[in-house]
Amino acid sequence: MATVTLKHIQKIYPNAPDEKKKKKKKNDEDEAPHRTYHLKVTDEGVIAVDDFNLEIKDKEFIVLVGPSGCGKSTTLRMVAGLEDITRGELYIDDQLMNDVDPKDRDIAMVFQNYALYPHMSVRQNMEFPLKLRKMSKEMIDEKVNEAAEILGITQYLNRKPKALSGGQRQRVAIGRAIVREPRVLLMDEPLSNLDAKLRNQMRAEIIKLRQRINTTFIYVTHDQTEAMTLGDRIVIMKDGEIQQIGTPQEVFNKPRNLFVAGFIGMPQMNLYDGELVREGDKYSVRVADALIALSEEKNAALLANDVQPQPVTVGARPEHISLEEVPGAMIEGTVDVSEMMGSSIHLHVNACGKDSIIIVPTLDLKEQNLDSGAKIRFTFTSSAVHVFDKDGLNLEYK
Repeated sequence: MATVTLKHIQKIYPNAPDEKKKKKKKNDEDEAPHRTYHLKVTDEGVIAVDDFNLEIKDKEFIVLVGPSGCGKSTTLRMVAGLEDITRGELYIDDQLMNDVDPKDRDIAMVFQNYALYPHMSVRQNMEFPLKLRKMSKEMIDEKVNEAAEILGITQYLNRKPKALSGGQRQRVAIGRAIVREPRVLLMDEPLSNLDAKLRNQMRAEIIKLRQRINTTFIYVTHDQTEAMTLGDRIVIMKDGEIQQIGTPQEVFNKPRNLFVAGFIGMPQMNLYDGELVREGDKYSVRVADALIALSEEKNAALLANDVQPQPVTVGARPEHISLEEVPGAMIEGTVDVSEMMGSSIHLHVNACGKDSIIIVPTLDLKEQNLDSGAKIRFTFTSSAVHVFDKDGLNLEYK
């Protein structure tokens, strides 16, 4: 149980020696930071994490999510003490941790590759951190048996890791971490080596585990489904910077920018070139020949920011697109692929020169041809349209 606070955290990996020897160019443009492989590069080196600020509450489950190379694992390793912090401050329960050794931080970490000792049994693997603390044999047995029961691995305690499945090994790795009763439990993509079915099972196990142990979780993943199902709050990262922090519902319903809009949600949001139209206090978006009025809530948000008419990117999630006829608000498209998913049909549609996905509930189907090559007309749910400016920022939240 602990609060964790990260203030203006920055991680810089120094340039290679030959890079440092290169002469600086004197003009201002060359002296400014530039980007290589989507990360900032300065005279000091590559900035892997930049100005990271986050306050984690006691017992909160925080998920850091983003594409490979975005800095999420580096951030986790700085909390663990496995990476030095270049600048900024890390606090656990109001105690500054920048220079505290990993073993003295009272944290535990579960790695992607399990990191079990192959020559030890499951019991011996779980006992190991407790023996390092010189606990009594009775106390060790009690804690190991309790953790094994919570994780459902009691029957495997005398087996070696090689005799276990991937999901069972990951349970052992989690068990080894929780027997210590750490203040903070760090998990670095723990399910990425499992197949889809096992990942689903282990997600449920982690949710149950969270309910049974009193600790603060920081979980890293590149899988937005894991982030949405596990996290109390999600921290979405890109190129070493935080893009948005919020509950799963907040980041889904109110994406702050195009990156968040495209990253969160499966299938991902459809995006179209359009124009924001304003008539008095009323806003609409024009996409192709369709003019779609925005809801009262979105009108109020745009008015509060005094947003002016401008070229925009219009976003609509597949489940927020309707085939219901609305005069003057219909967009035409051609069905490329029609996928029957049971409760719904996923239509892959070519519209406005872009590939779009439309989810149609089977209960809403009418006598309509939705086969490949069919011409269809669709519109957007006015309360669920998102409008982004040329810089990719959501105009409702600027």
